[in-house]
Amino acid sequence: MSGIDVVRESARAGRVVLFEESPRDGAQAKTLMSAGFRVRLARAQGAVFGADGPRHVVFAAGFPSVCAQEYEATRRVALEAEGSVSPAAICRGTEQDVRLALAAVRGAAHARVMVIVAASEATARALVHRGAREALADGLDLVKSAVDRADGVAVDVCLVDAPRADPGLVAAYAGAMTAAGAGTVVLADTVGDLLPGQARALFARVAAGAGPDPVLVSHLHNDLGLGLANTLAALESGVRVAACSWLGMAERSGMVATEQLLFLLAHDPAKAEQVLGAGCRPWWTAPDLTRLPGIARMVSAETGVPLTVTTPIVGTGVGTISTGTPFTHPATFQPYDPERLLGVRPTVILTQLASGRVVRAVAERLGHRLDREATATALAWVKDRAYRDNRAVVPDADFAAYLEGLTAAHRPTGAEPDAQPDTRPAARPAADARVRTA
Repeated sequence: MSGIDVVRESARAGRVVLFEESPRDGAQAKTLMSAGFRVRLARAQGAVFGADGPRHVVFAAGFPSVCAQEYEATRRVALEAEGSVSPAAICRGTEQDVRLALAAVRGAAHARVMVIVAASEATARALVHRGAREALADGLDLVKSAVDRADGVAVDVCLVDAPRADPGLVAAYAGAMTAAGAGTVVLADTVGDLLPGQARALFARVAAGAGPDPVLVSHLHNDLGLGLANTLAALESGVRVAACSWLGMAERSGMVATEQLLFLLAHDPAKAEQVLGAGCRPWWTAPDLTRLPGIARMVSAETGVPLTVTTPIVGTGVGTISTGTPFTHPATFQPYDPERLLGVRPTVILTQLASGRVVRAVAERLGHRLDREATATALAWVKDRAYRDNRAVVPDADFAAYLEGLTAAHRPTGAEPDAQPDTRPAARPAADARVRTA
């Protein structure tokens, strides 16, 4: 265990901390991560920041009161991923839940628990059958009790439905709970219907009313497709701890995707300054963004949540080229270099929009050099195939089979092929794939 709250320390130093929710809130997206996978994910996410993983990642390992299996999964993360992240157990605002959560993470380095407390009248009536003021007062007592028995575990509190609560009341209790020993105070929008201006105003108002000591955390959902925009607005207001989830998995329509938020804040210092302010220093150790695609793929494989062609940062469309002008001028038609920043090597693929250059490039990658006549013939075949099948992408295997017949037809009788198929990986840089016209 450590007596230093490294998350609170990082946030007060202006560093960004991710509060990773995919194992916990992600479960409400109808997914289930095994205990072993949670450990693997925690280690992989912490490794993005090297030795500073615990300073940059709170890993919400699970909700121990759900069942014995969930308790054990949370406990395994706490013990087996310590040193990689700051492991956290989430609990309802009851004495029994708090004791169980503390037991699940006790003894682990940089361990935390997060206590959920209703903040609005609607959620207080629904969750604890009392008014918001009474629910918050009970939450304050529970925080004091949890801190007294924490034995080195940091205690966070999540104020549920904060946007629909009395902002003055939220600010007062954020200050009081921090004074009682809470490490961070999470403001959760819960129903995901904020606009960015409202998110910015919420965090600014609560911060002003709570005083200088509370460390506020954003937890913003994506029901209107604004999870990322609202999180950026919270960061603009001074928040430095942001809840997120791999592939955006969370209740209903999800929340801000970890890979999108991290990439946006880390890939371009100028963009980071626009969000966090001039001269910002968001990282103790700069994140290794090349790890993001691999982590996203393993999360997708574990949960069944697909990576689509339009998924930002980690989707199957990143680094792909299928039309002529982007092929010859790739830097002009993309916002960042996916190979340099993400380790994603550009891939030229065949679709109904292919040009002669694209056809020749793919043919060369497959081991065939086409002259102008063969290129025109192959281009016509590609377009006919796409429209006939009503599928944009023509698979490499099908094009390779077609090329075997095409080049055989153009080869003199008895002549040997002048090129053998290239067995190297298909994803070669576009610059290397350009074909010399025969």
